[in-house]
Amino acid sequence: MFKEMGQIANLMRNLPKMKEQMEELQTKLEKIHADGDSGAGMVRVRANGKMEIVSINISEEVFRMQDKPCLEELVRSASNQALAKAKLAIAEETAKMSQSLGLPGGFQLPGFS
Repeated sequence: MFKEMGQIANLMRNLPKMKEQMEELQTKLEKIHADGDSGAGMVRVRANGKMEIVSINISEEVFRMQDKPCLEELVRSASNQALAKAKLAIAEETAKMSQSLGLPGGFQLPGFS
């Protein structure tokens, strides 16, 4: 119990630094880009650190196949891959920030789980 109170007190002392770090993190998240592809590169998707899809590139070959379910699956797969990579990059950045603030390992910042 006292250990937890000490951690809370430490967080309170670090509030100005936390605010600064959160602003830096938001800037970094805007710059994170993660790519996913499927169908041997027939569909490529790019997501950003805000977990938004920012671009989708579909090759002409996919359209020539005229297979709507296949295209849908390729887009879904590439999108999920890009978002998973973005989530991993976000987790790495938040872990670095948590560590620099002296937060315990595995500590999850609200909104970044």
